[in-house]
Amino acid sequence: MSENLEDQVEEEVKLTNKKVVIFNFILIVVIFVGLFIYMINVDGIDNIKQLINQVDYKWVLGGIICLIIHWLCEAINLHIPLKKMYPKQTFKNSFRVSMIGLLFNNITPFSSGGQPMQAYELTKTGKRVSNSLSAMSMKFIITQIALVITTLVVVILEFSFFVNLMQNYIWLAIVGFLVNIIAIVVVILAGIKKKIITFFTTPIIKLLGKIHIFKEPEKTIEKLDKSIDNFREQFLFMTSEKKMVLQMFITAVIQSFAYYTITYMIYRAFGNNDITLLQIIPVQAFLLLIMTFIPTPGSGLGAEGGFYLLFNSVFKNGTINMSILFWRLYTFYLPIIVGTLFLIPERTKKNKDLGTAP
Repeated sequence: MSENLEDQVEEEVKLTNKKVVIFNFILIVVIFVGLFIYMINVDGIDNIKQLINQVDYKWVLGGIICLIIHWLCEAINLHIPLKKMYPKQTFKNSFRVSMIGLLFNNITPFSSGGQPMQAYELTKTGKRVSNSLSAMSMKFIITQIALVITTLVVVILEFSFFVNLMQNYIWLAIVGFLVNIIAIVVVILAGIKKKIITFFTTPIIKLLGKIHIFKEPEKTIEKLDKSIDNFREQFLFMTSEKKMVLQMFITAVIQSFAYYTITYMIYRAFGNNDITLLQIIPVQAFLLLIMTFIPTPGSGLGAEGGFYLLFNSVFKNGTINMSILFWRLYTFYLPIIVGTLFLIPERTKKNKDLGTAP
């Protein structure tokens, strides 16, 4: 079973080959250059220089602090379950693997490359793929639950502002939240009610096999069945650790607030002060939901366009384009740059973690 999962991870890692990565990097650079050219044409160089001179850099620094908190929380929520399974696991390794995951999430469509690369990196220190994927699945569930709950609470507190600002997109907001809730339910069902999942997935895979999307549907069903069995085993163990789940949930809530606050820091950096942090949060959360459906690496173009549409009316005239650039530097380009640094092989000899997992 474990070998089957390792083969799957190796296949997914191979798909994220050098040519694909190079192409995605080129696409990212093109998007960045295109955004910069667009800014020059719309705002003019003189206005851009004036904006840079007027930026309040204490808020810029605040954004960097929020970004670091976001990264630390991301690593902590990976480290907590790994530490439970492997007592010798170090936070340094968890942070490194977490940053590599952020890198590949940003350079692959639909953030599909992060988890396979994290699992692959963890095998280098003796972790079983099945345990690594289980820890990441638990992290995904708790993070999504924290995100949805946090956003819904803030939407309730700032309901009139949110509905007024989002009146043209309110149906998209509802669909986005429902999709996240469904994703959470599906993963939980995979952990506790395998038959419900296979009841729906088996006929779908067979249908896709008939129209030649899957070459060997029976093998695909068999692989999925084994993966669910392994995930269920680890999921039941993890959910029995209530203290651990609570720690991860609290960390995920802090992470969500830190990420959303980056936008508020940018908002204040350019001299805006008409709306509050709590009013920024649900709009930013909705933008994050939109981004998950955009197939380009890092949701390129869609993320920038969504930010413009949602926040243009609340940012001062002439500041929205520069704000978009800063926001993408924080949430997209910096994770890529820093994550790439963590790919550099360590010079010191790596000691494999020989701790046993439950």
